[in-house]
Amino acid sequence: MRSLWEFLLVAVVVCVTPGPATALVLRTAARDGRRAALGAIVGNEIGVVGWATLSAVGVSSLITASRVAYDVLRFGGAAVLIVLGARSLLHRTDGLPTLPKWTGWKTGLLSSAANPKLAVFFIALFPQFLTPGTTVLPAALAMAVTIVALDFVWFATLAWAVDRAGRVLRPRLRAWMERTTGAVMIAFGLRVAVEN
Repeated sequence: MRSLWEFLLVAVVVCVTPGPATALVLRTAARDGRRAALGAIVGNEIGVVGWATLSAVGVSSLITASRVAYDVLRFGGAAVLIVLGARSLLHRTDGLPTLPKWTGWKTGLLSSAANPKLAVFFIALFPQFLTPGTTVLPAALAMAVTIVALDFVWFATLAWAVDRAGRVLRPRLRAWMERTTGAVMIAFGLRVAVEN
């Protein structure tokens, strides 16, 4: 493996770069509170580990090589993001979380599992940090666990901040936050749908 510090730098940049997972965490925290957002984070990270494992064993490279399989996943992922965003735009808030603790994990898992860009990302990332003779699966899983740990810390911090802000903000501002993150999710979904 190349320098651990190089990998950590790339992993941190990847984790803090806004994307669909960030929008999902912000939307869930604004709409349903910190506990549901933590559930969404757990679900998302299960999907990340799944894609990383599939990348390490070569399955996701087959998906990226098959245009049809990639497009099915891409459009499925776009639909998930658009539906979640639309639900946020249409949600009527009463000021109380609407989901019980950890329920958000299903949404997080669905969102990451339907994101073929994770497959492409890991296929592009892992080889950059492997040296000849390295056993791929353990090294790839170690990199995936590192990314998951950094993701979890970053997303949990975002969920905590949004939840704390939501407690002091008036219901109208919380509703505005939810609708804004819903619109962002729709935008991400549309971008995923139209990108090649």
